[in-house]
Parts: sequence; C-alpha cells; structure tokens
Amino acid sequence: MGPTAAPDSKGYVTPTTPAAEGLSPALARNIEALVARRKRDAEAASLEQRMAAAISSFAGSMMFVYIHLLIFGAWIALNLGVITFIKPFDPSLVILAMFASVEAIFLSTFVLINQNRMAAEDDARADLDLQVSLLNEHETTKLIKLVEEIAKRLDVDTKGDEELKELKRDVAPEAVLDKIEEVGERGTPS
Repeated sequence: MGPTAAPDSKGYVTPTTPAAEGLSPALARNIEALVARRKRDAEAASLEQRMAAAISSFAGSMMFVYIHLLIFGAWIALNLGVITFIKPFDPSLVILAMFASVEAIFLSTFVLINQNRMAAEDDARADLDLQVSLLNEHETTKLIKLVEEIAKRLDVDTKGDEELKELKRDVAPEAVLDKIEEVGERGTPS
C-alpha cells in the first residue's frame, strides 16, 4: 500500500506514512502532492468539463467501437435485406449517414473541449516546471558563489576557470524567453 497524504494548515500535502521503499521522503511527498492536486482539479472541474471528459473517455474505448459495430452492423444488415423478418426502413442508408455525421460533430466537439482543458493543465505544469527550473538555476548560482568564497578562504585558485565565471552569473528569465522567441521567429540561432 502506498503512502497516504494529509493537508497541512496551508492546504499543502504532507506525507502521513513513511516513503515507499526506494523513494526518498521528498519524492514521496511530491508524488502525493501531484496526486492530491489532480484530485482537487478534477473535483473543481465544471459539470460540462466532467461530462466532456467522460464522453471523450468513453468514445476512446473499445466498448464504444463494439457498440457501434453492433448497432451499425445491425442497421446495415436490416436495411440491405439480410434480416428478412423486419422491413427495411433506410434502404439507401441516408438516415444512418446523417446519424453518423451528427454523432461525429458532437464527439469531435467533446474531444476538443477535453483537449482544451488538458492544454490548460499542460500550460500550468509548464509554468511550474519553468518556475522550478529558474529557482534551481538561482540556487545553483548562489551555491557556486558560496563554494568560490570557501575556495578563496582555502587559497584554492579559481580565477582561471572561465566556465566558473559564466556559471556565477544569474540567469534573467526574460532574456532567455526573448532569445527563444527570437530564434523561433528566425528559425536559426544568432
């Protein structure tokens, strides 16, 4: 059985059981926080979003395929005269084609609604990844400066290391995003 989680006073998830074997407590806490966030987001979804997700999920299942094979197969067999004890009611299959077209319109709309919600979730995760990466970059820069100060006190020469000078510079996220946008517009780096 996996670890369980309980919210702390700020609503963040804190581990309530020891980490699973092979997982650090921090990793177990992160997994629990992600699962709790997904549950909270799912519960906060509107009725329309939940319906669109459920319909998209069902439409993407093999059960949906089997039901359609059965219904469409019976419809076609009946209207081609294969089933003789019922009189054909759509011999040209126009009604079936209309039904399938309308169904396709609605299904594609539900899929698009679901994809839009998933894209918004992906954007939020990408923003979180960027924030964590920027924080990590800042902390690493601070650690490099701290280690350099320790090296100075221990009389370790680091002045000739050009890469170390570059690593000590804080990254400006705006400059990085601007450069990415510029390269994307031109297609090649400068």
